[in-house]
Amino acid sequence: MKVALIQPALSASRQENLNQLAASVREAASLGVNLVVLPELHNSPYFCQTEDVSRFDLAEPVPGPSTEFFGALARECRVVLVSSLFERRAAGLYHNTAVVFESDGSIAGIHRKMHIPDDPGYYEKFYFTPGDLGFHPIATSVGKLGVQVCWDQWYPEGARLMALAGADVLIYPTAIGWEPSDSPDEQRRQLEAWQTVQRGHAVANGLPVITVNRCGFEPSPLPPPASATTAAPQSGIPFWGHSFVAGPQGEFLAEADTEPEILVVDIDLQHSEEVRRWWPFLRDRRIDAYGDLTLRFRE
Repeated sequence: MKVALIQPALSASRQENLNQLAASVREAASLGVNLVVLPELHNSPYFCQTEDVSRFDLAEPVPGPSTEFFGALARECRVVLVSSLFERRAAGLYHNTAVVFESDGSIAGIHRKMHIPDDPGYYEKFYFTPGDLGFHPIATSVGKLGVQVCWDQWYPEGARLMALAGADVLIYPTAIGWEPSDSPDEQRRQLEAWQTVQRGHAVANGLPVITVNRCGFEPSPLPPPASATTAAPQSGIPFWGHSFVAGPQGEFLAEADTEPEILVVDIDLQHSEEVRRWWPFLRDRRIDAYGDLTLRFRE
């Protein structure tokens, strides 16, 4: 599998973002990749920094205008394409949804983000209903893609369930950055924790992990009118980039920096078979003893 990770800096203009992403996908296709992964909510700046009902206007149905655009792009470039959209499922019902396109432009499948954060600067519970599709790999011409979205990447349960369902690779479109007041030491700890937990998913499941983030500073949106439901605006988010691919032993195969980049990586899927023979974690799981994992907390 030859994969391209598109790490963009995004603007306030939807059309500029679409043009930029399309140019990057075409450039990646010219390099012979067969899988392209875009970051989380790539059509716009990260609007969840504040709670503002007018932001629901950014949502659209699936299928809809964006799926038509990216489906046509996948078909033109003959690549499997992983995108991330603000889905309007119905009035008052919205999801943070990854859409995977087959190389003929058809929709191969979707994943609705399961774990929804609610923290200063990341007010996603205001916008998104938790996903209801579970953890199921999406079958494509390049393999079974275990696609999840951002906050999902911190939870080993989702990665394990994708692996148990036959995923060939774990994929996480992401939008994550620092609070501007964080010290350099705190920034380093957060970045290393983010990479470490996902490399742990690779090791525990014997699968490659593909993680794609955005980069650049995005200021908080202007406060909405006083009549709107709102949380206090933050000062903005410096998105840290550092998109990466880890192999099935957690090894870094490639890593971007903090600037816009197209990261192209060759992934040897056969190596996962070899690693799982050496470290047969799935064989030795004590499934008879894990029932309490379905509890919120063990008293």
